[in-house]
Amino acid sequence: MPLITISENLGSGGMAIARQVAEGLKIELYDDRRLQAEALKLGFRSERLRSLDEKAPGLFDRIMGKKPNLYLDIIEAVVYEVSRHGQGVIIGHGSQMLLRDFGCALHVRIHASKARRISNLMTAQNLSQADAEKLIRKSDDERSGFFRFAFQRDWNDPSLYDLIINTEKIGNDAPSTFIIELAGSDEISSCSLTALDAMGKMSQTKKIEAELLENDINLALLHIEVVQKGTIRINGLTNTAEEKNRLHRVIAAMPEIGESKIDVKVATGGL
Repeated sequence: MPLITISENLGSGGMAIARQVAEGLKIELYDDRRLQAEALKLGFRSERLRSLDEKAPGLFDRIMGKKPNLYLDIIEAVVYEVSRHGQGVIIGHGSQMLLRDFGCALHVRIHASKARRISNLMTAQNLSQADAEKLIRKSDDERSGFFRFAFQRDWNDPSLYDLIINTEKIGNDAPSTFIIELAGSDEISSCSLTALDAMGKMSQTKKIEAELLENDINLALLHIEVVQKGTIRINGLTNTAEEKNRLHRVIAAMPEIGESKIDVKVATGGL
Protein backbone atom coordinates (compact mmCIF):
# COMPACT_ATOMS: atom_id res chain seq x y z
CA MET A 1 0.00 0.00 0.00
CA PRO A 2 1.17 3.58 -0.61
CA LEU A 3 2.88 6.09 1.64
CA ILE A 4 1.81 9.64 0.78
CA THR A 5 2.80 13.03 2.18
CA ILE A 6 0.51 15.99 1.55
CA SER A 7 1.66 19.56 2.14
CA GLU A 8 -0.73 22.47 1.83
CA ASN A 9 -1.05 26.21 2.12
CA LEU A 10 -3.74 27.18 4.62
CA GLY A 11 -7.02 27.60 2.72
CA SER A 12 -5.99 25.60 -0.34
CA GLY A 13 -8.14 22.56 0.46
CA GLY A 14 -5.31 20.14 1.23
CA MET A 15 -6.83 18.74 4.40
CA ALA A 16 -10.07 17.73 2.66
CA ILE A 17 -8.10 16.13 -0.18
CA ALA A 18 -5.93 14.21 2.30
CA ARG A 19 -9.05 12.81 4.00
CA GLN A 20 -10.53 11.76 0.66
CA VAL A 21 -7.29 10.03 -0.34
CA ALA A 22 -7.02 8.17 2.97
CA GLU A 23 -10.66 7.08 2.79
CA GLY A 24 -10.37 6.06 -0.86
CA LEU A 25 -7.27 3.93 -0.23
CA LYS A 26 -8.51 2.74 3.18
CA ILE A 27 -5.29 3.76 4.88
CA GLU A 28 -4.57 5.83 8.00
CA LEU A 29 -4.61 9.63 7.97
CA TYR A 30 -1.86 11.15 10.12
CA ASP A 31 -2.98 14.68 10.91
CA ASP A 32 -1.85 16.74 13.92
CA ARG A 33 -4.05 14.89 16.40
CA ARG A 34 -3.02 11.45 15.18
CA LEU A 35 0.69 12.34 15.08
CA GLN A 36 0.49 13.54 18.68
CA ALA A 37 -1.20 10.26 19.66
CA GLU A 38 1.60 8.35 17.96
CA ALA A 39 4.17 10.43 19.84
CA LEU A 40 2.55 9.43 23.11
CA LYS A 41 2.74 5.78 22.05
CA LEU A 42 6.48 6.25 21.52
CA GLY A 43 6.76 7.35 25.14
CA PHE A 44 7.07 11.12 24.75
CA ARG A 45 5.47 12.95 27.66
CA SER A 46 2.45 15.07 26.80
CA GLU A 47 4.04 18.37 27.93
CA ARG A 48 6.67 17.96 25.22
CA LEU A 49 4.01 17.82 22.52
CA ARG A 50 3.10 21.46 22.95
CA SER A 51 6.00 22.17 20.58
CA LEU A 52 4.87 19.65 17.96
CA ASP A 53 3.79 22.12 15.30
CA GLU A 54 5.30 23.83 12.28
CA LYS A 55 6.82 26.87 13.97
CA ALA A 56 10.46 27.88 14.00
CA PRO A 57 11.51 28.49 17.62
CA GLY A 58 11.72 32.24 18.19
CA LEU A 59 13.92 34.26 20.50
CA PHE A 60 11.52 34.09 23.45
CA ASP A 61 11.15 30.32 23.08
CA ARG A 62 14.92 29.98 23.38
CA ILE A 63 15.06 32.29 26.39
CA MET A 64 12.29 30.30 28.08
CA GLY A 65 14.43 27.20 27.76
CA LYS A 66 12.77 25.35 24.88
CA LYS A 67 15.16 23.16 22.92
CA PRO A 68 14.88 23.40 19.12
CA ASN A 69 16.83 20.19 18.51
CA LEU A 70 14.59 18.26 20.89
CA TYR A 71 11.59 19.69 19.08
CA LEU A 72 12.90 18.38 15.76
CA ASP A 73 13.86 14.97 17.11
CA ILE A 74 10.29 14.43 18.33
CA ILE A 75 8.83 15.29 14.92
CA GLU A 76 11.35 13.11 13.09
CA ALA A 77 10.90 10.14 15.43
CA VAL A 78 7.13 10.21 14.94
CA VAL A 79 7.22 10.62 11.14
CA TYR A 80 9.71 7.76 10.75
CA GLU A 81 7.73 5.55 13.10
CA VAL A 82 4.41 5.94 11.29
CA SER A 83 6.18 5.53 7.94
CA ARG A 84 7.63 2.23 9.11
CA HIS A 85 4.25 0.64 8.40
CA GLY A 86 4.74 1.41 4.70
CA GLN A 87 1.38 3.09 4.20
CA GLY A 88 -0.62 6.11 5.27
CA VAL A 89 -1.25 9.76 4.43
CA ILE A 90 0.96 12.13 6.44
CA ILE A 91 0.00 15.81 6.51
CA GLY A 92 2.85 18.31 6.77
CA HIS A 93 5.44 18.35 9.59
CA GLY A 94 8.33 18.25 7.13
CA SER A 95 7.39 14.72 6.04
CA GLN A 96 8.12 15.51 2.38
CA MET A 97 11.70 16.34 3.38
CA LEU A 98 12.20 13.58 5.95
CA LEU A 99 11.05 10.91 3.49
CA ARG A 100 12.60 12.41 0.37
CA ASP A 101 15.07 9.53 -0.06
CA PHE A 102 12.43 6.81 0.18
CA GLY A 103 11.32 5.98 -3.35
CA CYS A 104 8.08 4.42 -2.16
CA ALA A 105 6.75 7.74 -0.80
CA LEU A 106 4.65 10.04 -3.01
CA HIS A 107 5.02 13.73 -2.13
CA VAL A 108 2.10 16.02 -3.03
CA ARG A 109 1.79 19.79 -2.66
CA ILE A 110 -1.67 21.39 -2.69
CA HIS A 111 -1.66 24.98 -3.92
CA ALA A 112 -4.05 27.86 -4.63
CA SER A 113 -3.63 31.61 -5.10
CA LYS A 114 -3.67 33.79 -2.02
CA ALA A 115 -6.90 35.43 -3.15
CA ARG A 116 -8.65 32.06 -3.46
CA ARG A 117 -7.26 30.89 -0.13
CA ILE A 118 -8.55 34.05 1.58
CA SER A 119 -11.98 33.51 0.02
CA ASN A 120 -12.03 29.85 1.09
CA LEU A 121 -11.06 30.72 4.66
CA MET A 122 -13.65 33.50 4.91
CA THR A 123 -16.35 31.02 3.89
CA ALA A 124 -15.15 28.07 5.95
CA GLN A 125 -14.57 29.97 9.19
CA ASN A 126 -16.94 32.93 8.74
CA LEU A 127 -14.08 35.44 8.91
CA SER A 128 -13.66 38.95 7.64
CA GLN A 129 -11.24 39.47 4.77
CA ALA A 130 -8.76 41.19 7.07
CA ASP A 131 -8.83 38.33 9.59
CA ALA A 132 -8.47 35.70 6.85
CA GLU A 133 -5.51 37.57 5.36
CA LYS A 134 -3.89 37.81 8.79
CA LEU A 135 -4.29 34.07 9.46
CA ILE A 136 -2.90 33.10 6.06
CA ARG A 137 0.07 35.44 6.38
CA LYS A 138 0.82 34.05 9.85
CA SER A 139 0.52 30.45 8.65
CA ASP A 140 2.74 31.01 5.62
CA ASP A 141 5.40 32.75 7.72
CA GLU A 142 5.40 29.98 10.33
CA ARG A 143 5.60 27.14 7.81
CA SER A 144 8.40 28.81 5.85
CA GLY A 145 10.24 29.62 9.06
CA PHE A 146 9.91 26.06 10.33
CA PHE A 147 11.28 24.63 7.10
CA ARG A 148 14.23 27.03 6.95
CA PHE A 149 15.08 26.31 10.58
CA ALA A 150 14.68 22.53 10.33
CA PHE A 151 16.10 21.76 6.90
CA GLN A 152 17.69 24.96 5.53
CA ARG A 153 15.43 24.64 2.51
CA ASP A 154 12.64 26.68 0.94
CA TRP A 155 9.25 25.06 1.59
CA ASN A 156 8.13 26.26 -1.86
CA ASP A 157 10.96 24.46 -3.70
CA PRO A 158 9.15 22.38 -6.38
CA SER A 159 11.90 19.74 -6.34
CA LEU A 160 10.57 18.57 -2.96
CA TYR A 161 7.35 17.34 -4.55
CA ASP A 162 6.40 14.67 -7.06
CA LEU A 163 3.08 16.35 -7.78
CA ILE A 164 1.86 19.94 -7.36
CA ILE A 165 -1.90 20.50 -7.66
CA ASN A 166 -3.59 23.87 -8.12
CA THR A 167 -7.04 23.47 -6.58
CA GLU A 168 -8.10 26.90 -7.81
CA LYS A 169 -8.03 25.54 -11.34
CA ILE A 170 -9.13 21.91 -10.97
CA GLY A 171 -11.19 21.97 -7.76
CA ASN A 172 -11.04 19.71 -4.69
CA ASP A 173 -12.60 16.48 -5.98
CA ALA A 174 -10.46 15.56 -9.01
CA PRO A 175 -7.14 15.76 -7.13
CA SER A 176 -7.98 12.94 -4.72
CA THR A 177 -8.99 10.65 -7.60
CA PHE A 178 -5.74 11.40 -9.42
CA ILE A 179 -3.59 10.90 -6.31
CA ILE A 180 -5.29 7.57 -5.59
CA GLU A 181 -4.64 6.37 -9.15
CA LEU A 182 -1.01 7.51 -9.06
CA ALA A 183 -0.47 5.89 -5.66
CA GLY A 184 -1.39 2.55 -7.21
CA SER A 185 1.52 2.61 -9.66
CA ASP A 186 4.26 0.00 -9.28
CA GLU A 187 6.81 2.70 -8.40
CA ILE A 188 4.77 4.01 -5.47
CA SER A 189 2.55 1.21 -4.24
CA SER A 190 4.99 -0.69 -2.04
CA CYS A 191 8.03 -0.12 0.18
CA SER A 192 10.85 -2.64 0.34
CA LEU A 193 11.58 -4.36 3.64
CA THR A 194 14.97 -2.63 3.63
CA ALA A 195 13.33 0.80 3.44
CA LEU A 196 10.88 -0.02 6.22
CA ASP A 197 13.68 -1.34 8.44
CA ALA A 198 15.69 1.84 7.81
CA MET A 199 12.73 4.00 8.87
CA GLY A 200 12.33 1.97 12.05
CA LYS A 201 16.00 2.47 12.93
CA MET A 202 15.82 6.20 12.19
CA SER A 203 12.75 6.55 14.40
CA GLN A 204 14.50 4.87 17.31
CA THR A 205 17.64 6.95 16.78
CA LYS A 206 15.62 10.16 16.97
CA LYS A 207 13.80 8.92 20.08
CA ILE A 208 17.14 8.25 21.78
CA GLU A 209 18.46 11.67 20.76
CA ALA A 210 15.34 13.32 22.15
CA GLU A 211 15.69 11.52 25.49
CA LEU A 212 19.34 12.51 25.78
CA LEU A 213 18.62 16.13 24.88
CA GLU A 214 15.78 16.24 27.39
CA ASN A 215 18.32 15.23 30.03
CA ASP A 216 20.84 17.92 28.99
CA ILE A 217 23.30 15.53 27.37
CA ASN A 218 25.34 17.08 24.58
CA LEU A 219 24.99 15.09 21.34
CA ALA A 220 27.76 16.90 19.46
CA LEU A 221 30.47 14.44 20.52
CA LEU A 222 28.34 11.28 20.43
CA HIS A 223 27.62 8.77 17.67
CA ILE A 224 24.41 6.77 18.07
CA GLU A 225 23.81 3.66 15.99
CA VAL A 226 20.71 1.46 16.05
CA VAL A 227 22.10 -1.92 14.98
CA GLN A 228 18.62 -3.42 14.92
CA LYS A 229 15.42 -2.57 16.71
CA GLY A 230 16.19 -2.70 20.43
CA THR A 231 19.95 -2.99 20.02
CA ILE A 232 22.13 0.14 20.01
CA ARG A 233 25.71 1.34 20.15
CA ILE A 234 26.84 4.72 21.45
CA ASN A 235 30.42 5.94 21.04
CA GLY A 236 32.09 9.25 21.78
CA LEU A 237 32.74 11.74 24.54
CA THR A 238 30.90 13.54 27.30
CA ASN A 239 31.98 16.77 28.95
CA THR A 240 31.90 15.41 32.50
CA ALA A 241 31.77 12.13 34.40
CA GLU A 242 28.34 13.12 35.74
CA GLU A 243 27.06 13.58 32.19
CA LYS A 244 28.42 10.15 31.26
CA ASN A 245 26.65 8.56 34.23
CA ARG A 246 23.46 10.39 33.29
CA LEU A 247 23.69 9.01 29.76
CA HIS A 248 23.91 5.45 31.09
CA ARG A 249 20.88 6.04 33.34
CA VAL A 250 18.79 7.46 30.51
CA ILE A 251 19.53 4.54 28.18
CA ALA A 252 18.91 1.98 30.94
CA ALA A 253 15.51 3.54 31.61
CA MET A 254 14.30 3.19 28.01
CA PRO A 255 12.22 -0.03 27.91
CA GLU A 256 12.44 -0.36 24.12
CA ILE A 257 16.22 -0.84 24.31
CA GLY A 258 17.05 -4.45 25.10
CA GLU A 259 20.79 -4.40 24.49
CA SER A 260 23.20 -1.47 24.48
CA LYS A 261 26.94 -1.15 24.03
CA ILE A 262 28.14 2.20 25.31
CA ASP A 263 31.76 3.17 24.81
CA VAL A 264 31.82 6.77 26.00
CA LYS A 265 34.77 8.51 27.63
CA VAL A 266 35.01 11.81 29.48
CA ALA A 267 36.69 14.49 27.40
CA THR A 268 40.12 15.64 28.55
CA GLY A 269 39.63 18.14 31.34
CA GLY A 270 36.19 16.80 32.24
CA LEU A 271 35.42 16.14 35.91
